[in-house]
Amino acid sequence: MATRPELGFPIFDADNHFYETRDALTKYLPSEQRGAIEYVEVGGRTKLAVRGVITDYIPNPTFERIGRPGAQQEYFKHGNPDGKSQRELIGRGIDCPDAFRAAPARLALMDEQGLDYALVMPTLVSLIEERMRDDPDLCADVIHAFNQWMVEEWPFVYEGRIYACPYITPVLVDRAVEELDWLVERGARVVLMRPAPAWGYRGPRSFALPEFDPFWKRMEETGTIAVFHVSDSGYDRYYSEWPGGQHEMAHFGRVEPFRQTALFNHRPIEDTVSSLICHGALWRFPKLRILLVENGGSWVPSFLDYMDHVYSRSPQEYEMKPSDTFNRNIWVQVNHEEDPRELIAKIGADRVLFGSDHPHVEGLADPLSYLEDIRGFAEDADIRKIMGGNMMRLLGIEDGVPA
Repeated sequence: MATRPELGFPIFDADNHFYETRDALTKYLPSEQRGAIEYVEVGGRTKLAVRGVITDYIPNPTFERIGRPGAQQEYFKHGNPDGKSQRELIGRGIDCPDAFRAAPARLALMDEQGLDYALVMPTLVSLIEERMRDDPDLCADVIHAFNQWMVEEWPFVYEGRIYACPYITPVLVDRAVEELDWLVERGARVVLMRPAPAWGYRGPRSFALPEFDPFWKRMEETGTIAVFHVSDSGYDRYYSEWPGGQHEMAHFGRVEPFRQTALFNHRPIEDTVSSLICHGALWRFPKLRILLVENGGSWVPSFLDYMDHVYSRSPQEYEMKPSDTFNRNIWVQVNHEEDPRELIAKIGADRVLFGSDHPHVEGLADPLSYLEDIRGFAEDADIRKIMGGNMMRLLGIEDGVPA
């Protein structure tokens, strides 16, 4: 075990990532659908084309060269006082190491970093649902193909320390239940979901409506944890109505003040949580466990105050006070640049999780450097919970969990 003796408690990083290989989305895709995902050469650079349309969502989708882990760490913590460009902020890239591609090498890196456990999530697959929203069957096929690849490259539980998150979409309920059972049979404890409406045959619908209950019932029965990680939730369609035209969500593109303001306003995750509560999924399935990862936590206190204010106008329409529902079913991973004190005061340290976002450029180069910050914000007992104990309890890892 990698626990640093000077800490005296285990560390569970609830926001780690891997970079997919070129065959991650296509290796197990039926041959008649292979053309839906293609790598193409454009001006000497390799781009990803989804159904014949080149996407700039991720500028280098092969990940052969990547941004240096933590390259934007200071930018997110202290801003950009010198007005540098994105290219200047990120700096020179590096060759993608094996530790970001495969589980065995990642485990060795975790030992070096002092991480005992990690929740590890994909990067590229987050573009699929939005770009296949009008073809739910193809979307489900690509996601299943990706999960088949993950079984080989990123086992869902590796050496009892890496908990890899396969992807699931509820757009077609029967297929979602089938996919969930397939994942659970192969050891999945956690599944990754997009914070956005589910696009089925009839267009977008909240996945918290009763028609999706068979999926949530199975999630509850299997004890599977749902992770809602920041993603392309499709909100650029709405943001684009203000300046006009159509735009694609693109990481590291040119900064436009209005779009940047919209990007960091937390609307997708606020709407997702509002739906889970107000459309009743968390009331009908009270044992569901939901993790909010890389959505930040600073928005939560005012959001819950507002939800409770609305509730006070018509409490007869609710089964529970929204903040009580939230505190029963939801855990929040706090971003490294945030002051978590207000969040801890609002929902309790038992519901707050540590996550470094390693090895992404906006994350921490050294995950445990967060200890320097959290020690200024929380008591020792709460630090033990946030840095590992809470996540370990969620997964039933009892050995070494602090009381």
